[in-house]
Amino acid sequence: MSHADRAGARSPQSVTSRDNPLIQRLRKLSQDAGAYRKLGEIWLEGDHLCDAAVRRQTPVDLAVVADSAWLGEHGTAAGGDPQASRLTALAKRAQRVVVVPEALWRQFTGLESPARIGFVIARPDSVPLRAGVPTVVLDRVQDAGNVGSILRSASALGVQQVVAIKGTAALWSPKVLRAGMGAHFALHLVEQVEADALGALQLPLVATSSHADHTLPQAPLPVPCAWVMGHEGQGVAPALMQQCAMTVSIPQPGGEESLNVAAAAAICLYESLRRTA
Repeated sequence: MSHADRAGARSPQSVTSRDNPLIQRLRKLSQDAGAYRKLGEIWLEGDHLCDAAVRRQTPVDLAVVADSAWLGEHGTAAGGDPQASRLTALAKRAQRVVVVPEALWRQFTGLESPARIGFVIARPDSVPLRAGVPTVVLDRVQDAGNVGSILRSASALGVQQVVAIKGTAALWSPKVLRAGMGAHFALHLVEQVEADALGALQLPLVATSSHADHTLPQAPLPVPCAWVMGHEGQGVAPALMQQCAMTVSIPQPGGEESLNVAAAAAICLYESLRRTA
């Protein structure tokens, strides 16, 4: 019997108190960027992230769904919401379902408008670096929106692995998850890595720099390679830059001093993809 069949065969649990331990846990997971490391589980809020997890066959321990989006025995939901059947079917992909009053969502949601469905999944186990696969290395990139955007570009442009150096924004934090739009589930993610461990990639490292060896369109890029994207203000750390086999600059005829790190990453990853097409 599938996970969906087992979940669907059980009655959902109802939680109505803001003091319930589950609600307290969800509040921590949604509001503390590093809580998933302490609690060992990740909160995915919203149907888009939940859909992405299901499509990638991620095991789902728990679905939390608002009562207004849960179809009862007679196939009806509060308010007659036409989207309820889809959210109910999605919730039933979990091992266990908890239904809460929609008003209670405001006690733990990380969104301005409650999403009415969320999954709790286990934090992925620590995994080793994969050798020889297209990779992005994040060197202390601290803005969650930038990190999530880079993950999304990496997934779209054929990168298989993203490695986060210690000091980078937590990859599975709620803000990075939202910015990544489901890209997490398509990538091999390794975080809290020391820079001196990157030799295990067995790839040449390539970084962007204003004092570069080559401009990007003419650069003899190694394929595959590991693109190193640095801190928003400080760039790539000098010690890590010394490990790079090549540095490139991105032409900016408009005269801007620099590009946002997420934009620079998308340009570099597209150029690598174009070279292999």
